[in-house]
Amino acid sequence: MPVFITIHRAPGLKRDELAQNAPHVLGAKVATFKQIYANIASGFLVSVFEADSKEKLEEQMEILGFPIDETHEVHFAASRAEMEQMVKQHSK
Repeated sequence: MPVFITIHRAPGLKRDELAQNAPHVLGAKVATFKQIYANIASGFLVSVFEADSKEKLEEQMEILGFPIDETHEVHFAASRAEMEQMVKQHSK
């Protein structure tokens, strides 16, 4: 299933509000939540989801009332260990 990164800009967002939205995001049927990175002070959030399409993910977030400023499909992802292995293989 395709993986997407979403960017949300929510200045003034409080931890309580993030916690209140969490059950809805976790319970979404169309898009599967995987990870969130947040700077609560600035209201900048980056989330990772699996979904059939960008459009379906954006529709789901709109229904939940969680607007997305940007959505990008992920074409490559690697852990530190995977990147190190890639460097080793490439340097041979």
